[in-house]
Amino acid sequence: MMGVTVADTAKDVIAHRKIDLKGEVCPYTFVKSKLALEDMEVGEVLEVVVDHEPAAENVPKSMKNEGQTVLAVEKINDAEWKMVFKKETD
Repeated sequence: MMGVTVADTAKDVIAHRKIDLKGEVCPYTFVKSKLALEDMEVGEVLEVVVDHEPAAENVPKSMKNEGQTVLAVEKINDAEWKMVFKKETD
């Protein structure tokens, strides 16, 4: 799994907010994901969908570096990935 530790509880988690970043590329995928998390409360969950393969690896690494929890990164079809993050810090 691309070097990112993923929590085991992601299957039972319901996202508080979902954003669709299909068509966006790095670094915009991370910047927009980070901005979405900034508008959320600690403990809330963000789901992000991307269709840029490097983003499926880079965004989770960057979120982890920011102190957020990566709950899931999964390929949902031939061209899209779903990433789920839990806000841990402001």
